[in-house]
This record gives sequence, structure tokens and C-alpha cells, in this order.
Amino acid sequence: MAKNRSEYSLGLLFGFSSYILWGLFPLYWPLLEPANPLEIVSHRAVWTLVFCLIVLALTKQIHSTIKILKNPKKMVGLLATTILISINWITYIWATNNGHVVEAALGYYINPLIIIAFGVLLLHEKLRPLQWIAVAIAAVGVVILTIDYGRLPWVAIALALSWGSYGLIKKKLDLGALDGLAIETLISLIPYGFYLLYLGHQGTGQFGHKTTLTLLLIAAGAITAIPLLLFNGSTTRLPYSTIGLLQYITPTIQFSIGVWLRHENMPTARWVGFIVIWLALFALGTDLVRSSRTIDNSVAERK
Repeated sequence: MAKNRSEYSLGLLFGFSSYILWGLFPLYWPLLEPANPLEIVSHRAVWTLVFCLIVLALTKQIHSTIKILKNPKKMVGLLATTILISINWITYIWATNNGHVVEAALGYYINPLIIIAFGVLLLHEKLRPLQWIAVAIAAVGVVILTIDYGRLPWVAIALALSWGSYGLIKKKLDLGALDGLAIETLISLIPYGFYLLYLGHQGTGQFGHKTTLTLLLIAAGAITAIPLLLFNGSTTRLPYSTIGLLQYITPTIQFSIGVWLRHENMPTARWVGFIVIWLALFALGTDLVRSSRTIDNSVAERK
């Protein structure tokens, strides 16, 4: 029992740490300016690969990663996830560096609802009543925000769709977080590496010009990989419902940064739209907790 409590506490520590670090990302990427979003993502991918290879070598997982490289089906899937994560990264960094932190937060608020939609449309899963209510409420919230913005909140939608699709494919691939990320960044090394070489040849790249900026660009690799490893550690120690509820930490921190640190415009209609989205998430969280208790009870009865 003491061991289980210890593992649960460690899982919470890992989970909170990963989501808090992800939430603080909007404070980090502006530090890399004047590098443009594509240059930042290129460095992020290259140095993430370096970091992953070091960790794989230290944990003696290089051989198992090479085996994945020899599997054509998994490589096709990883090519797709590489494209999706690149879209997500570029969109997110552009948003945080161009005054759209609140809209980026919206993307991660609606991401659980996108995942539910994928479950229904692609995996033919059935929704429980509270899940239908959550989806309906969220749809109203997105309509309100669309009217307020005068356009579809494309940053939020792009982030939610790319991350939701990424998670769906990774779920089917059933790979470890570290080796999957290592191969994704290895695949992206070709376009991103050539782009960085091109910038260096043109003399327009930011790498090597200022010591602080250069170190921050290199650190982007660890900044990317560490929260993912912490998250992976939490998923093996916590119930799925707990993980589901913890994920709202990230967009809440992002939203707070956008509103109270970046002072992004938040007219009344936008507040209403976000409140409606939060109501949808409350309904979804309630359903998650209830369903988890039902599963736990049924398991207990079998024992």
C-alpha cells in the first residue's frame, strides 16, 4: 500500500511538472526572437534529436529504436506524426510570438473535445450523455468566439486538430515517448537541417551571433523533451481520469499569461465564449471522474 501511494505521489509530481512546463512555453519562445518561427522550430527539432539520442544511449535504448526504423508500417505512421507535430510547433510558436497566446490556449482547451469527436467519427465509439452535452456546449462556445473574432479561431483549431491527430496516430503506433520523438526529429532533420544550413550560408540565421540566444536555441531540445519524459512517467503511475483532468493545467497557465502578462484583448464576448468552453470541460471532467469510479468499482467487485 505504501509503495502504491509513493508511486501515485511520484506520478502526480511528474504530471504536474510536465503540464506546468508546457504551460510556461509562451514565456520561452519570445526569448528566441529575432529568430523567425521556422528557424526556432528547426533548432527545436535538431537539438531535440541530439537530446533524445543522448538519453537513448544512456538508457541503452538505441538498439530498440533502430528496430523501429526497420519497420515500414511504423515509419509511415511516424512520417505522418512528424508532419503533424511540425504543424503544431510552427503554429504554436507563431501564435505565442505574435500576440495570440489566448487563442493558442483555446486550442488546448478544446483538444479533449476534438479527441472525443475523433473517437466517434473515426473509431465508432459511443458517447455517454454528459459527453454529448460537453460537445454541444463547446460547439456553442466556438460559435461565440468565431463571431467575436470575426473569423474562425484558426490558430486554436489548427493546434487542436494537429495535436489530436498526432495523439490518435501515436496511440495506434504504440511506441515509447522517447524513441518516437527521436525518430520524428530524425525524419525532420532533412528539411530543418537544410533550412538552417541555408540560413547560415545566407548569413541571416541567428545561431552563433549572440551567445545567450545561441544557448537558448540549443536548450530548446531539452525544453521540448523533458516535459514529454515527465508526462510519460506520470502515465504509468496515474489513473487515466487523473491524467485527463491534469491536462487542463497547461491551457490555464497559457490563458493567464496571455491575459494578465501579455495583456491581450479580451472583450466581453470573448470572455463569454471561454466561460462556455470551461462549462463544457467541467461536464467532460465530471463524466471522466464518474466513469473512472465505475471502472474502479467493477474491478473491485471482480476481486
